Amino acid sequence: MAAQENTQGAQPERHAIGISFGNSNSSIAYTTVEDKAEVIANEDGDRQIPSIISYVDGEEYVGNQAKSQLIRNKDNTVAYFRDFVGQDFKSIDPTHSHASAHPKAHENTVAFTIKDKAEGDASTVSVSEITSRLLKRLVDSATDFTGKQVDSAVITVPTNFTEAQKQALTAAAKDAGIEVLQLINEPIAALLAYDGRPDAKVSDKIVVVADFGGTRSDVSVVASRGGMYTILATSHDYEFAGCHLDQVLMDHFAKEFIKWNTTDPRAEARSLAKLKLESEATKKALSIGTNSSFSVESLAEGIDFSSTINRLRYETIGRKVFDGFNRLITSTIAKADLDVLDIDQVIMCGGTSHTPRIAANFRNIFPDSTEILAPSTTPT
Repeated sequence: MAAQENTQGAQPERHAIGISFGNSNSSIAYTTVEDKAEVIANEDGDRQIPSIISYVDGEEYVGNQAKSQLIRNKDNTVAYFRDFVGQDFKSIDPTHSHASAHPKAHENTVAFTIKDKAEGDASTVSVSEITSRLLKRLVDSATDFTGKQVDSAVITVPTNFTEAQKQALTAAAKDAGIEVLQLINEPIAALLAYDGRPDAKVSDKIVVVADFGGTRSDVSVVASRGGMYTILATSHDYEFAGCHLDQVLMDHFAKEFIKWNTTDPRAEARSLAKLKLESEATKKALSIGTNSSFSVESLAEGIDFSSTINRLRYETIGRKVFDGFNRLITSTIAKADLDVLDIDQVIMCGGTSHTPRIAANFRNIFPDSTEILAPSTTPT
């Protein structure tokens, strides 16, 4: 009888994941039976999943499948919307949405007009609903991977997310059937990822967490004392990010195209979208190798274009952006009333942190005693 009562009173088993919800890309992870965190690949095999959602004849696409729709179906493709959650239209910067569905004011929030059904007129969909749909697809991918129905999550947020934004994100997750166990600041999540490794030695230290994303860069100075983390200073920059390195390559190849043709591929929306996607692919290739090809079929006016670039040339034309990253780091340390000599560890995260030049520059800024952990130099 007692055993029966315990069974009836037992709480249902919870299956939770971690979600890194970025403005450009998202990732999902779970804890293995060996108590190790593992990043999950979605059904397309991607572990870095573009935070983009698109509709074609009523069919919903997310990630890289949605990203490819920016060329031919941009009006029904929603991208770079994470920072709009919980804000009204007057408070947002829609700059990065010019090549996708445009945000608009709707009932004290931000919404998009997209045709998300096979028949009928376009719908006005709030940013909260878009967020719910993306989170649900991420959870579905995790459920398929683990074989267990995921029902809860820990979700990362930027340090400058307001309470209203946090509440809106929690509500959007709930609408997607997800219980939010905790919202955790992105720099703390990055620190925990390293300190939680089996071979990690947790000690008192001062850490700089540099999160270089696709549309923004966030730098935090964090004090770790007795396993407790305290954020001493933060900076948020929208002038130096991955999209600005994309722009450097776009301008480089556009000028090369103009040398042989009279048309500027940046002047027409579809040509610009093709130019941007290939420039981003070239940037990623140069993070792995020292040379990359650039090839676009029918870039402008039906003209095919191909070229090559090496890493040295890329680093030279992108020097202004790389210098911007350096200044962001040093100014944030100064904001915390510290010196580079006081920093014990630098953790680089975010997609743009895979660029080797950034880690190399930081190595020149900090003393040899400062440990620099970067995707381009440190296995993660």
